[in-house]
Amino acid sequence: MATNLSKSKKRKHTLEELKTLGQQLLSSRAHINNLPLLLTFVSPSSPPQFLLESLLTLQSFFSPLLPHLPPSFPSSTKRTEVSGKDDPEFIYKTWLRSKFDEFVQSLLLVLVSPQSEDAYVFLREVVLDTLMEFVKLGNGGKFHSAIYHKLLHSIVHSTESVGSVTDFLASKYFKYIDVRYFTYISMEKLARSLEGKGISDDKTGSADENSESHSRASIELSLRKSYYILSKIPSMEDNNEKSEHEMWSGSGSSSEEGNLKEASKKSKTKVKMPKAEKSNNNALSAATISKKMKSKFTKAWITFLRLPLPVDIYKEVLVTLHRAVIPFLSNPIMLCDFLTRSYDIGGVVSVMALSSLFILMTQHGLEYPNFYEKLYALLVPSIFMAKHRAKFFELLDSCLRSPLLPAYLAAAFVKKLSRLSILVPPSGALVIMALIHNLLRRHPSINCLLHREDGNETHNDDSKAEKEIVDAATVANISSIKPGIDHFDDEESNPVKSNAMRSSLWEIDTLRHHYCPPVSRFVLSLENDLTVRAKTTEINVKDFCSGSYATIFGEEVNKYYHILC
Repeated sequence: MATNLSKSKKRKHTLEELKTLGQQLLSSRAHINNLPLLLTFVSPSSPPQFLLESLLTLQSFFSPLLPHLPPSFPSSTKRTEVSGKDDPEFIYKTWLRSKFDEFVQSLLLVLVSPQSEDAYVFLREVVLDTLMEFVKLGNGGKFHSAIYHKLLHSIVHSTESVGSVTDFLASKYFKYIDVRYFTYISMEKLARSLEGKGISDDKTGSADENSESHSRASIELSLRKSYYILSKIPSMEDNNEKSEHEMWSGSGSSSEEGNLKEASKKSKTKVKMPKAEKSNNNALSAATISKKMKSKFTKAWITFLRLPLPVDIYKEVLVTLHRAVIPFLSNPIMLCDFLTRSYDIGGVVSVMALSSLFILMTQHGLEYPNFYEKLYALLVPSIFMAKHRAKFFELLDSCLRSPLLPAYLAAAFVKKLSRLSILVPPSGALVIMALIHNLLRRHPSINCLLHREDGNETHNDDSKAEKEIVDAATVANISSIKPGIDHFDDEESNPVKSNAMRSSLWEIDTLRHHYCPPVSRFVLSLENDLTVRAKTTEINVKDFCSGSYATIFGEEVNKYYHILC
């Protein structure tokens, strides 16, 4: 009945009458009954002109009143403060607070409404600006985190894709440090709610397939929006160097700044300190802010990464994690579970996780015993066609750079790469020879693989090291193999048990006759005595990682063109 009444009121009033109602409301308290009527026009179903007119009027009405309104749910102590019978002024302000909450809720509905007309795109931006103005003013000049959390909750849980709203929010407000701070807090809460929702959905086995599918699609959409918001927040790279932090509200993210004087009435506020104490206090403030921001940043991201991410988001996170997340975590080791789980999946996901995992191992002391075994398992022909192969080969070269790498392990990688060289395109063979060149130079003890003629020859030092790991049955089996047979087990996933030290790089010798001239020429570089490090240099693997048939052909054509000219 109320809905029909509101619709009939909308039909009865023209735009001019609506403006008159708004002017009356702003001019005198006697026209307060115009407030509920104007609120009915703040709806996704209202014509854009009516909605905008009501919105602007109500914003002008509520903005100066917000500091004087009671909380949404007054506590019992505040009620007892009213002496005697109920205070009419308090009742009036409580009613205004309920209407303000209703106004905010209506604005949120308009913000995430499915309308796609140009007028509504403009309206969304106006609505967002209005809500952010309330965030700034609605808590006595301090950041109103409750309204802001409702805003992010509406964006994340809306059934429609509202990328334009997120873009407006990021471009206009994420430059303020307090907005970023409370965004991390809200995103952590939203991630936890999604985590609980996912668990509860899994337990409801009696739900029909349609509702279950709808629920999963809804959660996946929320996950995509959550990642989009997190990825849009600017990095904290320069926070430590900043002496002043730009605020949206009158108080910042740190308690020290919250005790400073109220900010100016301008929308862009900067926290300033006395000149005499500026350098010391600013340094302390910057350090405090950086610490708090890192804490909230870490909680938001770690909570988000625990969620069952869609495959495309999962891969995108892995690609950017090492540069967009790890440098700004308060404790990067907290990512070890996510990364080791990703690395254990295998295939392209392992390749993407390798970069971040390598950073944790080399810079943050992560111990991962099966790292080289998993890395060895990634060496398959398909890796030479993968999208991120260039980064993988650079990391592979870096992972095998340590002089402390056991000889039998280095030999296993060299032999595996050598076997792959006869199975991959010419561009892949060039990368492989660059990697083998560097490994032979770094580990002189495995150069015997390059010059060995009898497969039964063994290297004393390395066979001794290997005997400590390979069991007696395997050794007995190896000794029974006839001369001239390659002892290397290409099917073995464990590099320690591959018998690489009892093999040779005969595959490299076959590349002398490769049909592609750059490949056959490159083989000649391996004929140098790579054990003499002073006379040789490492090859930059990056120069060969992005090669293809087209690049090789182009280089050869240019070479012969210059010769002929």
